Amino acid sequence: MGISSNSAASTKPVGSMRINLFFAIVLIVMTSYFLWWGLDYTMRQQTTLFIVATAFGVFMAFNIGGNDVANSFGTSVGAGTLTIPQALGVAAIFEVSGAVLAGGSVTNTIRKGIVDLDGLSVSPNQFIYVMLSALIAAAFWLLFATKKGLPVSTTHSIIGGVVGSSIVLGITLGGTDMALSTVNWTTIGTIAISWVLSPLLGGVLAYILYGHIKRNVIDYNDKAEAQVAELKADKKVIKKEHKERFDAMTESEQLSYTSAMLRDQEIYKDDDCDVEDLETDYYQKLYIVERERENVDTLKALKKWVPLLAAMGGVVMTSLVVFKGLKNVNSNMTTLQGFLIMGMIGALVWLATFIYTKTIRGKHKEDLTKATFIMFSWMQVFTASAFAFSHGSNDIANAVGPFAAIMDVIRTNAISSEAAVPSPVMLTFGVALIVGLWFIGKEVIQTVGTNLAKMHPASGFSAELAAAGVVMVASTLGLPVSSTHTLVGAVLGIGIVNRDTNWALMKPIGLAWVITLPVAATLSAISFLVLNQIFS
Repeated sequence: MGISSNSAASTKPVGSMRINLFFAIVLIVMTSYFLWWGLDYTMRQQTTLFIVATAFGVFMAFNIGGNDVANSFGTSVGAGTLTIPQALGVAAIFEVSGAVLAGGSVTNTIRKGIVDLDGLSVSPNQFIYVMLSALIAAAFWLLFATKKGLPVSTTHSIIGGVVGSSIVLGITLGGTDMALSTVNWTTIGTIAISWVLSPLLGGVLAYILYGHIKRNVIDYNDKAEAQVAELKADKKVIKKEHKERFDAMTESEQLSYTSAMLRDQEIYKDDDCDVEDLETDYYQKLYIVERERENVDTLKALKKWVPLLAAMGGVVMTSLVVFKGLKNVNSNMTTLQGFLIMGMIGALVWLATFIYTKTIRGKHKEDLTKATFIMFSWMQVFTASAFAFSHGSNDIANAVGPFAAIMDVIRTNAISSEAAVPSPVMLTFGVALIVGLWFIGKEVIQTVGTNLAKMHPASGFSAELAAAGVVMVASTLGLPVSSTHTLVGAVLGIGIVNRDTNWALMKPIGLAWVITLPVAATLSAISFLVLNQIFS
């Protein structure tokens, strides 16, 4: 990501520059196409305002990619499961697919329940300034937080922006009391609750899940590997003692012992060989060690627990895609149909994982750490992909929602309760997400994937699955949680299990969470005043 600082690798900076240029050109071309299309769509009304709104809408999506998408893929990159280019590829497919296929209908909810402007005589342009100010404020706050490597909630940022500009508008039209009464303070209260609830739930579930994996899979594998290593060492000792003893024999004793060894060698190959059938101490001791080795079931934990964990991950991530993604497209999908899809995916994942464990042979059967991490790597790619689709279908609304409202008002010169979201909007903003991840996502990826706690595929899978599970259950129960805060809490839970949590880093992150809403509100209020002065 960016130009390499390693001067020895002269080809890397050139490649990075070319890739950077490629992504920059893609974003410029896509945005230019959208402007060309959008000017016709809005019937060339308020052209300057539309261009400004497009610029800041794309800028907001760019920063969502740098912070929220980078945050989602931080554990996968930190665990070494995906490189940054690979994460970019997964994000490009699943984030954009989620945005285009299932993101349109959720964008109408971004301003519902936050402020109520019905009691004010708001002109169409004033409404545009409210939404555009929110985009500007949220985008610049996200950019600042991203450059500092702080994972923050994009939803809280845009809510703060809408609140700030709405209050200023309310003061302008009806005074302070009326302005404050337009804000749904219950929603603001739930956001404050989420500062504690989200990381707490994520941390507790990740602690339980990874603690189980560590005890029943990783620790078991470590003991099995230690037993195998000890038995290998015993075989070496047996061979060494045999050589020393053989060298100390007379020539006639060596001939007699060699004949016995040859007989034992043939007997030893038989499947029904017993220790009493062997004549020499060497083969008797070797027989005992080999039978002990056979009794060590190195794959026991992998065969018992990993398929179940993989199936559970498949069910949870499928529920995230079905109920927080695809149901936005097919509102006729019943809960029963959703559960049946989850069950089928879970069964297929269990079967595929179990079959894989049965095929483990050779070195991987004794190098259990490598075999385990290979399996968890595949599982983590699955969870990251599902998370990306769900994220693209839901959190893209933080950029598209206000922009779609602006574009609709420009086009109709009226404020409607719902705004259509054309596909070019979703596609352009989806591309901006990916470009933002590439250009400015490295710091947040490093914070979530490396700096808060050390990650490997098993712990990364646990963090992603725990966060997804909390988000899914909380959404069903109506509990106020943030996916960003939940994932950070899950990483902290992993760190507690491994006793390597970087609590010092949580201080600036926690502070950023608390000030996100007021900072975004303040920036939005200032932006509203500036826009009102320029365009009025």
